[in-house]
This record gives sequence, C-alpha cells and structure tokens, in this order.
Amino acid sequence: MALSSRLFSRSKLIYGCQILLQKEHAIPVRHFAKESAPPALKGDQMLKNIFVEVKNKFETAIGILKKEKITIDPEDPAAVSHYAKVMKTVREKASLLSESQDILSTIEIETQDIPDARTYLLTLKEIRVKKGLTDDLGAEALMIDALDKIEKDLKKPLLRNDKKGMDLLLAEFDKINKKIGIRKEDLPKYEEELELKVAKAQLEELKKDALEAMETQKKREEFKDEPESVDVKTLDIRNFL
Repeated sequence: MALSSRLFSRSKLIYGCQILLQKEHAIPVRHFAKESAPPALKGDQMLKNIFVEVKNKFETAIGILKKEKITIDPEDPAAVSHYAKVMKTVREKASLLSESQDILSTIEIETQDIPDARTYLLTLKEIRVKKGLTDDLGAEALMIDALDKIEKDLKKPLLRNDKKGMDLLLAEFDKINKKIGIRKEDLPKYEEELELKVAKAQLEELKKDALEAMETQKKREEFKDEPESVDVKTLDIRNFL
C-alpha cells in the first residue's frame, strides 16, 4: 500500500489532464444558444445536493475502477486503449464530462452573456490559453479574418442576435472548416483520437507518480529490504483504491 496516497492523491483515474487542442475544438462557433438558469436553491439544500452528487459520482467511479485491471504502460497501444475505454465507462456511469464536453461547457458558461461576435471569439482564445491548449491549425486567425470581412461589409460590429449577419459569418466558418480539413462527419473520429491522447497522458502521469513514489520509498529505512525496483507495469491499481 506504499504507493496508495501518491497514486490516488491527484485523482488521475477520475479527472482528465490538460491536452492539446483537437480539430473538434478548432471552430466551436455554433454554440450561440442561451439556456435559462435552474431555479435557485437555499444555501444548505444546495450544499447538501452538491455533497450527495459528488459522493455518488465518486463511489460509482471507484466501483468501476476496482473491477478493471489497468496496466500502467503509456507506450503500449493496447494498454492505452483499454484505459481509455475504462475511463469512458467511468464518465458515462458517473455522469462526468469528457475533455471535449468540459471545454464546450466552459465555453457556454463564459460566453452566455457576450453580445457581440468579436468578444465571443476573443473569449474562446482566452479559454484555450487558460486550459493550456494549442491552435495548431491557425483557426483563430482565420475566424478573426472572416469576422473582419463581415463587419466591413456590414459597416458595424456584428452582434450575436443579428441573424443575417451571423448566418454570413457561419458561412465563412464553413469555408474555413473545408480549408483546414474539418468535416462534421469526422467529429466522432476526432473525439476518439482525443480520448486516446488523454488516456496516454494520464498513464504517463501515473507512471511518473509511481516511479517517484518508489524512489522515495527506497530511501526509507523500513523499506530497505524491499526489491531495488518494481516494474510499474506489474502494479495493480485496484490494490490502492
């Protein structure tokens, strides 16, 4: 059990890590709809609901992870694929957001009161930077160029409630999608690629934590008779949950 606190402390088995921006996030510009807020709750009841929800999600996630043998080998495609499937099951059963869903949720929350298209796009860039994501396709610059073109034709700033103007802008975005090779029908494939990248990154972090924990353990007197090193691939995470 010497590794339990290190392996579990960062909750890498439940929560995602920061990742590179994938194609499905390059043009997240169709999320202009606004939803009504849920009815307000009293403070005590709200806290109780949050506690119960978090507790249920946690117990569900741990229950699934205790049943699955996870191999900490980020260089093995089979191990990465299996880990990704396990984490997908955890998210689905515990109602947790995937990486792409989390990003889209953040976008919806932080942009819901923004009236104009330019501030909206600049806010998307801020969100990307805060999350440590990259725009390798150069989509942001292309979107701003498209907005400049539309606003020049309109001779005024483009507001999000301007249906005609927004239709023109979205038509330009469709051209951008085609130019940089983004197709709507390929989004499931991009999502799968994203989840595999996340899974590999999480396994790499788990491996790093395990190696650091074992290195620390070797320096402690009570573990002086333990084997010099243990292959992290042989560790069974279920023993530490």
